[in-house]
Order: sequence, then C-alpha cells, then structure tokens
Amino acid sequence: MSIDIIVETADFVAVNKPSGLLSIPDRMGVEKSLKDLLKQRYGNIYTVHRLDRDTSGIIIFAKHEESHKALSQLFESREMEKFYLGLVNGQMMNPSGSIDAAIMEHPGKTTKMMTHVKGKPSLTDYEVVEQFRLFSWVRFQIHTGRTHQIRVHMQHIGHSIVCDEIYGDAKPILLSTIKKNFKLAKVAEEEKPILSRLALHSFQLNFTYNEIAYQLEAPLPKDLRAVLQQLKKWKG
Repeated sequence: MSIDIIVETADFVAVNKPSGLLSIPDRMGVEKSLKDLLKQRYGNIYTVHRLDRDTSGIIIFAKHEESHKALSQLFESREMEKFYLGLVNGQMMNPSGSIDAAIMEHPGKTTKMMTHVKGKPSLTDYEVVEQFRLFSWVRFQIHTGRTHQIRVHMQHIGHSIVCDEIYGDAKPILLSTIKKNFKLAKVAEEEKPILSRLALHSFQLNFTYNEIAYQLEAPLPKDLRAVLQQLKKWKG
C-alpha cells in the first residue's frame, strides 16, 4: 500500500490516512496498520495520536524519542489545533455551537464511549458549512482528544455522523435517497451505495514546532468528494 505523505521532516512525518486502515496495531496484531507500514520505511516510529480505523485524514508520527515527547506535549497542552470535516444526519438547527459534555467509557461495552457527568471534560466546536435535505456538512474543532469524541458528541445532540455503526446508523448513503425520480439501471441487480464508511475526515492540524508554524491539511478523499458532489447536484 502506498503512503500519502503530507509533509516529512527530520523529526516527524504527517500522513493522509485512508479510511479502513488502523492507525496502530490492534491487540490481536494480525491486521496491517499505518504504523506497521511506516516502520517498514523508517525503522523506529512513534505514535503521537490516533484516528479511528474508518476516519480518514491527517495523522502525525514522530521519528525519534525527543520529537515524540515534544509533539505529544503539544496535544496534551491543547496547543495543537485539530479540525475535522464530517457529514451528519439531519439539518442542524444552529449554524454553529459548542458541545461541552464529559465523556467516559461505556460500562457495558469496551469499545464504546458515552457522555456522562463523571467522564473527562470534552469540548467540541462545530460550524455548519452546508445544509442539505437529509444531511449537514460540518466543520469541527476538538479542544480535547477523547476517544470517538466527535462521534459521541454528535450522537449526544441528535445528529450522528453518517454511517456510524456504533453511535448512529450504519445505513449507507444511496443515490436513490437523494436523487428524485431515481431509476436503477436495468443491468444492475441492486443499487450500489455511494458511501458506506464513516463520513469523518481529519482535515487540518495547526501547531508550532521548533519555532516553525505548521498548517497541515489533508485533502478530502475521493469517496467524500463524490458524495458532496451528488448532494449539491440534487439539493433542490
């Protein structure tokens, strides 16, 4: 698998991770991860932060222990500005807002998180970029780095991320749901979805490292661009 490198320095490498690829090896260690691929190229590589398997976009790995410590500190001290783009279910009433709801592990499910007063403080800002009939295209900034934070917060306010099988509805987007008078081609037995993965993309990281200001962006992948194109086309 080729690695889409956004920027590389002597201290770190920023990569545009595709959806469906693990950031780091899971406990079983059977499945290839992005970290495994980077290790093949660089030897030692250090995890700074993670993206969910189905979230695409920008992720940073450190190349040595000193940069690992420095970059991790930027995340922990909230000096790393993190922006995401995502498609959510429904039209949002407020064009922008903040979701300040503590998050903790779900007591009954090891891979699931939930909002709870006893959880860790969690803050997500959002801004609606474009509204569609059934969906909203939203820009997020997360000020904390909780597991599944955006997904949990969007479920919390009733607008789960599209195709989120844990916190929403895994139902894929079909062209027939957005295009009026849709007709399936005679040769096709069933309609193919235009999106069947979590509609969330890590879009931008802003930070200062060694007195250099970085504003790194990961372009939207083809599948999300295609969905937006169809939503805009059949918006009327």
